[in-house]
Amino acid sequence: MVIYLDLVFLLNLAYDFLLLLTVDITLKRKAKIKKIFFAALIGSISLILLFLTINKYILFILKIIVSLFMVLIAYGYRDLKYTFNNLFYLYMCSVILAGFLYLLNVNLSYTNIGLVFVNTGLSINYLVLLFLAPLILSLYIYQNKKIKNFYHYNIDLKIVFNEKEKILVHGYLDTGNVLKDPITNKYIILIEDNLINLDNKLPIYVPYISINKKGIIECFKISYIEVNNQKLSNYLVGINKEKFHLEGINCILNRKLLEEICIEN
Repeated sequence: MVIYLDLVFLLNLAYDFLLLLTVDITLKRKAKIKKIFFAALIGSISLILLFLTINKYILFILKIIVSLFMVLIAYGYRDLKYTFNNLFYLYMCSVILAGFLYLLNVNLSYTNIGLVFVNTGLSINYLVLLFLAPLILSLYIYQNKKIKNFYHYNIDLKIVFNEKEKILVHGYLDTGNVLKDPITNKYIILIEDNLINLDNKLPIYVPYISINKKGIIECFKISYIEVNNQKLSNYLVGINKEKFHLEGINCILNRKLLEEICIEN
């Protein structure tokens, strides 16, 4: 089998550069491109290890050491946690990209006859690395940011109506929710109507106006809400007749809660 070392070197350089750039964008390291390129170059030069007769365990340790040098060169050193996160994300991105490459290569380069898979002779690894790898890593960055933004605003809290009636909810901190009762000056959080028993509760009807519509929200008094070991009493609970179409969310929190949590913390 003929191995073109120059092609392998260039592909590995592109691979390492994309991975380091992905880590930089994901973790917002703001490293200089020349440092990222130099780190990728060090990683590519380490290919010579593959041509040495070395025990596989020693080779594995050497690869980790090379990866450590790569993140130190690209992002510098601040503390152990900072460096570990850089190294962890480098390997995580590598596994994700390698998994995609493997999946596409198996599906497009092999045909199956029953349970037997036969190589058709078509290998797309090079093409995928050059053309699809940036798209794969861009998708990873997008999804990672989306997940971070979503779960950053997810908060578990307890709503206490009285000593006998308490409910636990999984809330989403909606910065667009600025609902407030003009009479009591209390802020409103919204929950799904199936979470509480409305019997023997006196409603408070609060008018609201949004961009698209206006209406009245049925609200109820509570003793307090408890979040992050803090008790906040300046709130009403509004009833939402429909389910919130957010993953695991059954409560929409008020923007004021973000301000109070920040102040208290």
